[in-house]
Amino acid sequence: MSEFLEHARRGRNDWWRYLLTPAAALVLWILGIAVVYLPAYLAHLIPADFTQRATDPAYPAYFYGFTGIIFGALVLTFALAVRAIQGKRFGDIVGDWRWRQMGAGAGLWLVVCVASALIDYLVRPSGFRLTLGPATLTLALFAIPSLAIQTFCEEFLFRGYATQGLLLAVKRPLIAAAASGVIFGLFHAPNGGPQMVNAVVFGIVTALIVMRTGNLAFTWGLHLANNLFGAVVVVSAGDVLHGSPGVFTQATPDLMWLDVVASLAAFAAVWWLIARRLPTAAAGGPEEVF
Repeated sequence: MSEFLEHARRGRNDWWRYLLTPAAALVLWILGIAVVYLPAYLAHLIPADFTQRATDPAYPAYFYGFTGIIFGALVLTFALAVRAIQGKRFGDIVGDWRWRQMGAGAGLWLVVCVASALIDYLVRPSGFRLTLGPATLTLALFAIPSLAIQTFCEEFLFRGYATQGLLLAVKRPLIAAAASGVIFGLFHAPNGGPQMVNAVVFGIVTALIVMRTGNLAFTWGLHLANNLFGAVVVVSAGDVLHGSPGVFTQATPDLMWLDVVASLAAFAAVWWLIARRLPTAAAGGPEEVF
């Protein structure tokens, strides 16, 4: 917690700056996209069906290419706004990065994803079908870098910037984590009730983890593994990625709340592991946690 607070306190943290910074970042983001997109559109360098393909996961190159650009531009403009308005450096939000923790988060959550998919298969095997094909390789090649950018952007905004500001404001880790999780969940409300609930709990637990580890590495690895598994390995036929040529396609809408319960149990287990192992590493420093 002390390391997280140390980074949070850097720069200028007046309450109004935490309102101005996101607004300025959004304006910069829109202007940046317009500066790039409009000249290309007027010069007829963008295909006529670009918008349709960029919003359809059945076209991985367009869909994930566009996603990577949008989220990459967002994290860049946000970092610029934070620096200009609050005097915070990129590293003040990210923390002292540890690749070992990133790998631990990704590996641990990959096990959770596989276990959850196996439970669903055992309960409803008829809801799974193999959709592996030539397009799956294209999907993976574009999804990996794109989702790496997308998940890092969300960690930077929610577990980094927002959680730091909330903790400085309320001075109660649990309250700050809960508020951060609710905000994160609201952004996932269009995906439906079960996914919103899952996102709220995801946001709360990952915020608590970031406060403990002092950086975004572990939660970024966890988040990336979660999204890649759902985008490439087992694609749900009932969410925004339906139609994507993943390895398997899962059509089990009746199991959505079962998946939420399984996720809650997994989040509780991950938090227990983090809380249990961090104190034992105090003598060796946070880098010895994993």
